[in-house]
Amino acid sequence: MINNYKKISLALATGLFTTVAFAQISHPTIEGTTPFSPSSEYKTWSIGLNAGVLNQSNILGFNRAGFDKLDHNLGYSAYIKKHISPSFGLKAQYLGGKVSGTNENAVPTEISYEAKMPWSAALSAEWTAANTNWRFVNSIIKPYVAIGVGALNFETNANEAQTKLYVPVDAGLKFAIAKGVNLDLGYQLNWANQDFDGIAGGQYKNDLFSYAHAGLEFALGGSGKPFLGNSNPAATLAADVNKKYDELKSERDALIASNNALKGQIEQINNDLKDDDGDGVPNKFDKCPGTPSGVQVDGAGCPITVKNETKVIEKIVVTEEDKKVVDEAIKNLEFETGKSTIRSTSYSSLDRVAAILIEKNFSLKLAGHTDNTGSLQTNLRLSKERAEAVKAYLVSKGANASRIEATGYGPNQPIASNSTAEGRQQNRRVEFTLY
Repeated sequence: MINNYKKISLALATGLFTTVAFAQISHPTIEGTTPFSPSSEYKTWSIGLNAGVLNQSNILGFNRAGFDKLDHNLGYSAYIKKHISPSFGLKAQYLGGKVSGTNENAVPTEISYEAKMPWSAALSAEWTAANTNWRFVNSIIKPYVAIGVGALNFETNANEAQTKLYVPVDAGLKFAIAKGVNLDLGYQLNWANQDFDGIAGGQYKNDLFSYAHAGLEFALGGSGKPFLGNSNPAATLAADVNKKYDELKSERDALIASNNALKGQIEQINNDLKDDDGDGVPNKFDKCPGTPSGVQVDGAGCPITVKNETKVIEKIVVTEEDKKVVDEAIKNLEFETGKSTIRSTSYSSLDRVAAILIEKNFSLKLAGHTDNTGSLQTNLRLSKERAEAVKAYLVSKGANASRIEATGYGPNQPIASNSTAEGRQQNRRVEFTLY
């Protein structure tokens, strides 16, 4: 009989552990929790149902009072539990069934007893160990211990029904197999009054019986909340830190990529403005590269042939009409945001400025300005590049590069307040001075 019982128990345990192993893979139990969430954001009540074996055997190996021939009887239990924290709770438990055994060595004849337990009620404090482990957010396997005190109603074949105090002590493992569901495998020792086995007197003040059980625990509450009994604040905090680290790392990588792109754009602008032969025409527009130093060149960077003839010095007069052309060019001049690229809407007015430079041989000073948004170094560079871009465009239309001066002043010469959008708009400009 005992061997058959052991085989059945082993098969049951194997099946339960297989179920748990599958559950660990396919059923995460905690999602979306934060490290310091109040208990109101969790399910804090649960109920448990279990069944198992009742007998006077115990892992301590004493207090059997000679009843070594044990009967393995069905026991059943239910409880309701309030979870105060992930690792501590209070539970009210019911236990029922019967315990029986035989003392084969009694003299003059063997003695048998049977203690029926219609009911018992106990209040216990329970501690869970695995919910403080930093490595497991879901706390799949959770050892627990509990101790309590309660009232045990029992009736033996020698005494009528009576109710006495008893002390239950539990230990076991809980396995989180789904959201809000635990598989409970436990072993409970119960210290009862000495009348429990129906044998009066004797060397023991108390009788001891055990309850090995398996069952399920279910969280109570709406489906939108996680189960406090399956949560792990320590591991949740670690997961939250790792998540924020990943977010910051992604932001940093994005900033590095953006910075590299800006470096590429600046390098391209510098290449566009580079003038290797120093004739005042950037390489991008220079059709005659390598011109010797000091040689006068035209707008395309090619040498100008000067005839040997008497030069007539004429007085340069800038008329109101000329000033009007320049003012219109200033008014219509627009660049791409944050860049030195001239928008095509500005070409026609710049073409007219180029025409009077060629026709009247004027000199032109270009002064680039910005508002104070951004760093001083960036604004100085941008104002210089925009002035050089206007010069390059005018030279490309035939204007004499040697008669055009391009300077950048950044935000150092405002003509309006930078505290308003209108003032900043006025300060972003390129000034043209004919002479």
